[in-house]
Amino acid sequence: MSGRGRRAVLPPPDFEATQRIAADGLQVTVVNKEGFKRVFDFAELSVPQPMRSSLARAFAAQSMGWNSHSSGESYWRSIEVFARFLKAQGHPAEDLGDLTSATLRLWRNNHKDSPGGREALAKMRTLLKREPRLAHGLAAEELARPVPKKGKPSKQSYRPSERGQVLLAAERQFRAALLRIRENTTLLDRYRAGSLDPTSREWRVASVLECLAATGELPGYPDKEGKVYTRAEGLLRGKNGGKTTGRLFLSRAELTALAVMMTDRYGWNLSVYDRLHVPVITPSAGEKTTVTYEVLVEKRRSGEGRWFATENYTDSGADSPGRLITQALEATKHGRTLAAALSPGHDLLMVARNRRRTDVDSNLDRPRNVGPLCFGVSKADARVWARSHNIGSPFQRARRTTVTTTRKPLQHKPGTHESIYVLPDENVQEAAVDVIAAGAEEALEQARDYTFHGRLTDTADEAHQETATADCADEDNSPWPDPNGGCGADFLLCLSCENSRVHTGHHPRLALLRRQLISLRSAWPEKLWRERWDEHLQRLDDLRSKVNESTWDAALGRVTDRDRMIIDHLLEGDLAP
Repeated sequence: MSGRGRRAVLPPPDFEATQRIAADGLQVTVVNKEGFKRVFDFAELSVPQPMRSSLARAFAAQSMGWNSHSSGESYWRSIEVFARFLKAQGHPAEDLGDLTSATLRLWRNNHKDSPGGREALAKMRTLLKREPRLAHGLAAEELARPVPKKGKPSKQSYRPSERGQVLLAAERQFRAALLRIRENTTLLDRYRAGSLDPTSREWRVASVLECLAATGELPGYPDKEGKVYTRAEGLLRGKNGGKTTGRLFLSRAELTALAVMMTDRYGWNLSVYDRLHVPVITPSAGEKTTVTYEVLVEKRRSGEGRWFATENYTDSGADSPGRLITQALEATKHGRTLAAALSPGHDLLMVARNRRRTDVDSNLDRPRNVGPLCFGVSKADARVWARSHNIGSPFQRARRTTVTTTRKPLQHKPGTHESIYVLPDENVQEAAVDVIAAGAEEALEQARDYTFHGRLTDTADEAHQETATADCADEDNSPWPDPNGGCGADFLLCLSCENSRVHTGHHPRLALLRRQLISLRSAWPEKLWRERWDEHLQRLDDLRSKVNESTWDAALGRVTDRDRMIIDHLLEGDLAP
């Protein structure tokens, strides 16, 4: 049954599940969400035949939860690293069950200090724990050891000057493309409305744009060998060597620039752009000049059932969060229209035109081309864009910058936000120095406030005024003067005043007061107790350490009925000013 109580749809009668492992036991097939197959051949590994078969079985079992080829490829790379490690030992084990704890310990020690090594350790640990023969003994104990935590991340957030440089490069490239497409769209709309002179150059250019919008190609004719020639290219380029197909479509580099801007604004991962659908426009209550977009963000690494998250962005003018989405819709309008015509139902937002139809991405986890159009941003696109602008890893660092500056999780869990993005980031640490210093100063000041500020004496001085907790050496110069003269402080605050004097006769009463405050803690709500009594207990603790803890505790044996009466009245508030 489905979650809503309806019977799940059964597969067709002739359905046959893909065999994950071939008859020879050495070829494993991984099927991604789009239905494409990828075969991993374990016969290529440089380990003994029995171990190849065991690794293939563990790999096939682990692949049951995968929905992409990239998962299989990351595990395959780890297996290759493991196979090379075993080969280097000279006499590798025949099978997984023959692996010793010493071999596994050496494998761990050789790979625990690098990011790639830790990834291989983690993935091989997962696969090897599927082997029943490694479930017991010293080898099992070695596998039970957790993989060392990641060290400092290889990518840090941008400093403000670096971020400005990246954004400037992306904005210049995308804005030039947006203005070009906007200008040619206006010309095409005039052509369709019949407002152009048929004898003018503008009319001839617009007629070519009409064909380009409908087919994605310039009008042309084939020669005897089938090669297509067109005179329209020279017409569109003009004397200044302008754009041809780019008059209506973004190039892959321009689409990458748009993605860089979106990552900086919204904090999206690079993989999000491959499956980013056209946002849904939602009504804005009482607003006629604003538009709100509902964006469905897909992140498959979150696990089954948690792939999708909805984010809302409103375009209320320049620099508003939704303005970039409005511009993206305008820049990709012709590409999306053509994609829907060539492949009905196609509604991906991030679309560009390939320079050649033969440009096909070999990564079958990414969207397939539709005619001359491609979708999303590949890792190769990101590398080419970064090199052309002399900028390294714009997406990883831009996302990290956005996450750390917004100070809240973006498409990830709060724990990941703190441990992976915020705490290891050097710029966050640098910015936190002043905050930490201010906090330390505040804590020190608070600690000073909660200490005994008076003086210890051996005997009472007749010139001093006795109070409920100490003797006062000068009540006329109190930090808390009373409007009618003298001191207006609560007797519990006497110990925080420099005029207070504590002699041995006070020790029993103050020791009793401390014990009573500790007893009240179990009877009062914690928050209320802290607000009312915590300061005074900390000050008494400080005084106890200055007097001598043994002497202080021994004074409890000298408590008198008068001391008990005074403390009772003090705690009940009868002695408050």
